[in-house]
Amino acid sequence: MARTVLVINSGSSSIKYQLVDLETGEGLASGLVEKIGEPIDGHYKHEYQGAKHELEEPIPNHEAGLKRVLGFFEEYGPHLNESGIVAVGHRVVQGGSIFPKPALVTDKTLAQVKDLAVLAPLHNGPEAEGAQVMRQLLPDTPQVFVFDSSFFTDLPAKASTYALNKEVADKYKIRRYGAHGTSHQYIGQLAPKVAGKNPEGCKQIVLHIGNGASASAQVSGKPVETSMGLTPLEGLVMGGRTGDIDPAVVFHLIRNAHMDVDQLDTLFNKQSGMTGMTGFGDMREVHRLVAEGNEDAKLALDVYVHRIVGYIGNYTAQMGGLDVLTFTAGVGENDEIVRGRVIDQLAPFGVRIDQAKNEKRSKEPRVISTPDSSVTVCVIPTNEELSIARQSEAIARGGDSYGNTFGK
Repeated sequence: MARTVLVINSGSSSIKYQLVDLETGEGLASGLVEKIGEPIDGHYKHEYQGAKHELEEPIPNHEAGLKRVLGFFEEYGPHLNESGIVAVGHRVVQGGSIFPKPALVTDKTLAQVKDLAVLAPLHNGPEAEGAQVMRQLLPDTPQVFVFDSSFFTDLPAKASTYALNKEVADKYKIRRYGAHGTSHQYIGQLAPKVAGKNPEGCKQIVLHIGNGASASAQVSGKPVETSMGLTPLEGLVMGGRTGDIDPAVVFHLIRNAHMDVDQLDTLFNKQSGMTGMTGFGDMREVHRLVAEGNEDAKLALDVYVHRIVGYIGNYTAQMGGLDVLTFTAGVGENDEIVRGRVIDQLAPFGVRIDQAKNEKRSKEPRVISTPDSSVTVCVIPTNEELSIARQSEAIARGGDSYGNTFGK
């Protein structure tokens, strides 16, 4: 019998899910629940064996949404009780310093994840709610929290520490936690193999660039730097987030625009980045505007690339060299224009890409640099769901390091 894990990513008004086959790594079924708790009809989409099933109806809360999702598995397949499900894995953005590893969902860990919402207010609350609901709906199946921040728990202190008053930083747990850790870990393990490098001692940079975007520097598969910080706001320019910005902009807007905390949160996290500069968070639309001669879009793309190149230079210097540079996630995997512009700026350092390989679309991991390039440049599709599934299965099978065992 197959062994599967149902991976769930709960947002404030949406749920993404995928049933992952642990043997093949393939997604057997996947779906999306949108517009939870909104006054208009919500939207469901369930895909299995090439067939897409959709439904629109009011979705009052996560419990109603997840009940309907389980109904889709029963009605359209695959039946969960026949698919060899061994766990449900819940993606959680922020594990703080409490969770350096995944953890079984228990009363205690649920409470802790909810408490950590102070560090990720847009994410941890809904993620805890999704786990709580699934724990009730599938009481005989182990539920596991897998944290985006866990991979970066052991960042060197010089990388994780802010130059903030120590008492304040210690009291309020302010440090660099990072995010997208499941993706950075997955790519970091795979990239040396794709590049033909020895993982031991390999110095690499992973660029996870999509609507959310982050960079990591890794040596021998261990993270030494990452761009996201206390929250996912810091770092690269994103679809709706500012990325790096002078903190004094906050003081300036409070004093002069009379904005409150919620307004600033929305401005920095949802109304800025490429959306704020061009009106679009989708890079395909940005490229369309650039082609039409839109000056705002041209500048936005310049800023976007400039920030990425700056992080590459920073991390290369911090590691004392660079062996492999990998692009992943939506933009990284599919946008040859961004990849080409980034590498063009690295040309003075001997980095070269094969233009034909860069422009070719493929779902397979591949090298796009030339044989004489000083750095091997890869494009590798990320698979956060598979990473979460594997970690969830390991915890469900053996319990976790916090003393939790399923059923006890």
